Amino acid sequence: RPHDDAMSRPYPLHALAALTCLLACAVAMPVQAAPDRDGAVRVFATADTLCERDGGALWGESLCGPILVVDPADRAVIANRQDPGGVLVEQDGVFVGTLPETAILANTRVEWSGSDWTQLLWPVPLESSLLRVLLMHEMFHRIQPTLGLTRKEAGNRHLDTRDGRYLLQLEWRALARAVLAVDADVRRAHVGDALAFRAERRRLFADAAAEEAALEINEGIAEYTGVRLGLARDEERRAFAVFDLARSIGAPSFVRSFAYASGPAYGLLLDDADPMWRSRLGADADLGTLLAQALRIDVAALADLDARQRRYDADGSLRSAEDARDRERLARVSHWRATLVDGPVLVLPLQHMNLQFNPQTLAALDDVGTVYPTLRLTDTWGALDVVEGGAALIHADYTRATVALPRNGDGRRGEGWTLTLAPGWTVTPGPRAGDMTLVREASESSP
Repeated sequence: RPHDDAMSRPYPLHALAALTCLLACAVAMPVQAAPDRDGAVRVFATADTLCERDGGALWGESLCGPILVVDPADRAVIANRQDPGGVLVEQDGVFVGTLPETAILANTRVEWSGSDWTQLLWPVPLESSLLRVLLMHEMFHRIQPTLGLTRKEAGNRHLDTRDGRYLLQLEWRALARAVLAVDADVRRAHVGDALAFRAERRRLFADAAAEEAALEINEGIAEYTGVRLGLARDEERRAFAVFDLARSIGAPSFVRSFAYASGPAYGLLLDDADPMWRSRLGADADLGTLLAQALRIDVAALADLDARQRRYDADGSLRSAEDARDRERLARVSHWRATLVDGPVLVLPLQHMNLQFNPQTLAALDDVGTVYPTLRLTDTWGALDVVEGGAALIHADYTRATVALPRNGDGRRGEGWTLTLAPGWTVTPGPRAGDMTLVREASESSP
């Protein structure tokens, strides 16, 4: 097997990051603390240049469209065009206003005042590869539903287990070497290793294939688009793809963040192997399967997993690190189960939820659901804000969320969380003794 090129040696991903960031990050500029007209105009101009350069070629539709630049401190907004609802006011060539308290603040696609927007939170890196990738990623999200490339996400809770995390990181190490390999045979061999680790992970965890594929479409394709359209040269794109893999290593959790790392690598490898691959992104598309088909790799025949593992973790240091992390995880899980499941909780029914969270901090609570250490959750009943030191559990069936109730609490606040109720809602005793929940207040009948 052609594994004798320099990048096939078991370099850790953080070492590759030091090399690739010279290309991917060298032009990064300091961030600006608060948005002003000039800064916003520079963002708008960069977005226009990038999406006009693409001309709709990558996805058959232009990424150009409405953009909101938002200061999360006071919700002040600067936009590149007037909103259909007429909330924003024209001022010196841009449109300004304030987002309502109910609006979720995040780098994402938002529906507001009669339009679909690309929303960007300040601060952002100005005039850098990081900004260009971010812009194309988030602008793709705005058109993603019209392309049929949105999927219903599940928990991916297996990626908080020792084996799930270990096999994922082995896959990343193989992908990084595949992306950087010059020789086609060497690249194909590393891809085979990556697909072997991927297949073993999905063999161990029954729902892993569908759950991972959904997030790779939702976020992995967006990040691939950011890299593909935000950067002009192939070597920059490859460097940034490895940078994405490398910078994900330090994330506290891979449950909701892994696809940002793997998406660009699979996308760029597919560009080489099958330039028409994007036309085959159907409802059940899987990036690994598409790449295996393009390179004629029989995943079922990939054997010698132990030998492949030694190529990417020769000294066993990655396995040892994951063993230690798993011991700490089990202690956290025990605490969360005691406070968010077994102890008294406030039960928040979920009907039309919107979430604002850090995707790198989510953690699995076995088969119960996902823990959010920080969160802003809005629904018809109002808003729940969870800050550092608190935690909320969103159950696996997405019908309810829970937070720990303090002794003799009123259901409006607890350790690290506060609840703001919408008019017409109240806190009432829950079905289980000691719990509380939210219900609509009974309307007064006419005399």
